[in-house]
Amino acid sequence: MQISRLFQIIYLLMEKKSITAGELAEKFEVSVRTIYRDIDALCQAGIPIYASQGKGGGISLVDKFVLDKSLLSEKEQDKVLLALQSLSAVQYPELDEVLSKLSRIFKKSNITWIEVDFSEWGSEKNQKEAFSLLKNAILEQLVITFSYFNSNGEKRKRKIEPFKLLFKHKDWYLQGYCLEKEALRTFKINRITNIYITEERCVHQNSKEYTTNSTVEADQEKIKLILKISPEGAYRVYDDFDEENIAKNKDGSYTVSVSMPKGEWIYNYLLSFGTVLEVIEPQSIREEIAIRLNNMLSKYNSKT
Repeated sequence: MQISRLFQIIYLLMEKKSITAGELAEKFEVSVRTIYRDIDALCQAGIPIYASQGKGGGISLVDKFVLDKSLLSEKEQDKVLLALQSLSAVQYPELDEVLSKLSRIFKKSNITWIEVDFSEWGSEKNQKEAFSLLKNAILEQLVITFSYFNSNGEKRKRKIEPFKLLFKHKDWYLQGYCLEKEALRTFKINRITNIYITEERCVHQNSKEYTTNSTVEADQEKIKLILKISPEGAYRVYDDFDEENIAKNKDGSYTVSVSMPKGEWIYNYLLSFGTVLEVIEPQSIREEIAIRLNNMLSKYNSKT
């Protein structure tokens, strides 16, 4: 309680400039003597506080004092504020208040130069609600259950000890210990539905064995692809692939050599490029794409 009160005293002094010991005692419901002990503790910690007597007197901070002079450097301040801004992506409800308080303590008003938002354009509130539930389960160390669609489109119920939220290569993942597989697993959050927080406590969360390495559920085996993308598809090339995997041809088209996880999803992904993409290798993927295109065409050619 004392540490919390000390921090609040500093915050009040930075907000009000000067306040009496009696006012502080009344606010925190402690004695004036306790307040003076708190002030002594703050002074010993290096916080430059002084007291003045007479009309308008009281307890004050040295003019132009900022918290970083005692605790944080200028760069450390920026890192703290940027980290808090990044947390807005997972919808921390307390974020705005915390940012506001720290920006005042650091005396920084220009913290809006960057906005971190990992959500998709036009995304619905379902994903935000999922983040909130997962965050609470992780912080409270409670087991969760949910329905999960793997990369083959199969829906199964999972029971997980959630460890952390992970953002990697344009997607959000949940990392945790799978009680069915008895191993660490990583799940794509946009494939998770029906999240339920149980009252069962996590027991593997602090084990080094389960917090160093992980695998993406059902996305292990990969296949090497060689793709040709016409000049009209340039907008997708650099959005979807690393520059080192792209070769620009003399006719303006692109050749992309990339390894991708196997699974049903890969056909829908490749077909999403429409007519700008051609699969060169492997032949098996090329043939399967042709079969699917013929099946699609037959649906439009069939008589109703």
